[in-house]
Amino acid sequence: MTDTHFQGKYEVELKYRLHSKSEFLNTLRHIPHEVMHQDNIETDWYFDRPDGSLHAENKSLCIRTVEPSNIQLWIVKGPEPDRCEATNIADFSAALSMLDTMGFDVVLKAQKTRSIYFVEQFHITVDSLEGIGDFAEFAIMTDDASKLAIYRTQLQALAKQFGLTDAALQTKSYKQMFVESRAS
Repeated sequence: MTDTHFQGKYEVELKYRLHSKSEFLNTLRHIPHEVMHQDNIETDWYFDRPDGSLHAENKSLCIRTVEPSNIQLWIVKGPEPDRCEATNIADFSAALSMLDTMGFDVVLKAQKTRSIYFVEQFHITVDSLEGIGDFAEFAIMTDDASKLAIYRTQLQALAKQFGLTDAALQTKSYKQMFVESRAS
């Protein structure tokens, strides 16, 4: 298991709502895989400019902590749907302070429970969002934009091994789901 699973400026990701997390995990037990971590709590701080211009530009800026794995990440997504870059940060408090100094506001703080598994070159995250549901994300990161369509097809085939179909496919980001759940 290496960090190469998370290197690249593009991420092909398919997210599915799980009807049964236990059935999904039972299927995973029968497929060769490696475990990165299980049941970590991820806390995401989403930032935007006061005028909401990052959101308007279809960009997302997030600082994430992962416990108990003690991982801290700076994540930027967009403006293209598959564009995603992440890097480790050593000092979470300093990163928050720097964003505040630059005039960014925290627009959402959200938590999820996440387990990460590796199946061949792909990573699968199993996420539980309180009050929203359970999800599985099938993903791969790459610097090669020419492979995005091929990877999407391969990820769809992998998801089918778990009995997941397009009917369960989710197009909303977790950020969108959290915002909508808090508005209702």
